Amino acid sequence: MPLVFAKAGEVNKIKKIGGKDETKNFLNKLGFIEGGEIIVITENAGNLIVNVKDTRVAISKEMANRIII
Repeated sequence: MPLVFAKAGEVNKIKKIGGKDETKNFLNKLGFIEGGEIIVITENAGNLIVNVKDTRVAISKEMANRIII
């Protein structure tokens, strides 16, 4: 399921990152890697603040839809 459907505070594993190669590379540089853990901190109008690799990152709803957990 896409990351946008994850509940806040729940630990999830990234199974797949979709999109174009440049999108995948961008997310990889931010720490979003397949097999990595991700926690949704909060959601606001579909946009998410997540904890990945002990760092908080804000991502848009469109980016969150490309991350499959």
